[in-house]
Amino acid sequence: MEQPDRNIQGRAQEQAHEQTRTKERPQTQTDQLGTEPVGRLLLKLAAPAIAAQLINLLYNLVDRIYIGHIAGVGQMALTGVGVCVPLITLISAFASLVGMGSSPRASIFLGKGEKDKAERTLGNSVTLLTLIAVALTVIFLLFSRNMLLMFGASENTIGYAVDYMRIYSLGTLFVQFTLGLNMFITAQGFAKTSMLTVMIGAVCNIILDPIFIFALKLGVSGAALATILSQCVSMVWILRFLTGPKTVLRIRRANLKLSAEIILPAVALGLSPFIMMSTESLLSICFNSSLLKYGGDIAVTTMTIASSVMQFSLMPLQGLTQGSQPIISYNFGARNMARVKQAFRFLLTASLCYSMTLWALAMFAPQMFIHMFNSDPELIKFAVPCLRIYMLMTGIFGIQIACQQTFIALGNAKNSLFLALLRKIILLIPLIYLMPVLFPADKTRAVFTAEPVADFLAVMTTACMFASYFRKIMREN
Repeated sequence: MEQPDRNIQGRAQEQAHEQTRTKERPQTQTDQLGTEPVGRLLLKLAAPAIAAQLINLLYNLVDRIYIGHIAGVGQMALTGVGVCVPLITLISAFASLVGMGSSPRASIFLGKGEKDKAERTLGNSVTLLTLIAVALTVIFLLFSRNMLLMFGASENTIGYAVDYMRIYSLGTLFVQFTLGLNMFITAQGFAKTSMLTVMIGAVCNIILDPIFIFALKLGVSGAALATILSQCVSMVWILRFLTGPKTVLRIRRANLKLSAEIILPAVALGLSPFIMMSTESLLSICFNSSLLKYGGDIAVTTMTIASSVMQFSLMPLQGLTQGSQPIISYNFGARNMARVKQAFRFLLTASLCYSMTLWALAMFAPQMFIHMFNSDPELIKFAVPCLRIYMLMTGIFGIQIACQQTFIALGNAKNSLFLALLRKIILLIPLIYLMPVLFPADKTRAVFTAEPVADFLAVMTTACMFASYFRKIMREN
């Protein structure tokens, strides 16, 4: 019985020493992840992150709103840029592969007191993002036209799609650094600084878009140019912060050399968000090819609007999960499970409230979303019922996002990867082709129905898996 007593005394002494060290130095932004009341901390971190996502929503909508209102060619130009979304999403997915895989691990290392490993994770991420950006730029410059045709571009829309994508691909490095490294700023608890990153880019884009699109008459090429210049400004802001005096984690030359033990676990964890985003490209091929077959260009335009509404409307939820990630990861690393549990409960409640509000708007005021992109009466008449069908299960989607993102925050690569594969690869893609066979009377709407069916099955599976896993780690810790 003496040995356990000594162990208890040893842990008590370690805690006393830690408290003494904490009192001897000022509390940093990162220290507050383990001490400040969870509700207040989540609000403080999530509010700027949500604001950043709302700004990012505006950032992305501005291009499409302006393009959709180009005189004479707005609808075709919007459809052409919509076909580019899978490739743009793929670029963002690679940034998430690195950033969303590495930043939670950096937070966990900080929670364990291993700052050196956290900085090595940041340095390795900078190198990997650079290599990925170079490779993607070359691939898109050479093969973007063929890819866009594969993603559903028609003879009427391919010209607009190519004009936009070739210019956008030149800014791949800016996008990789802006999206991938900004997550490290959030992971340290600097949510306001992370928000400013997005705000700076958004303001630049809003100013430059009308100048390039209308004043200089560059059309969709001007929209792409405005976007990449704005991303460049954001990238410079991030690099200045991560090499400056305020950051806890700093980019250092010594940490830029890739290390398998550092980067491979981060990439494994990042596979889930990567698959969630990159499969949008595959889904676009499936959706657009089927809809082009059954409903023509107007059906593809409707899917562009529907997927844009879904993607952009869920951005505040992404901001909420970004705000909760440092809290969950840091306290999981510090083995403070009571704070982990409390943070997850706040996250789940807020996510579900938001997703139910979004569902209500989609069901009762779908025209509001469609008018943002185009005001053509024929398009609105066609798109209203399709949007309602597409977003039918949005109300419970908050459960999916809260649980899946918490798997990532806890460093559980296996479960988060399976759930990413489940919804889109295992369920949604087969359903896109199965639903028109089951409901041949209206094959176009049947294709849209695949989305809510897959959402329902994925949410139920995710909730059951997470409940089982969460109970297990609470018992073990």
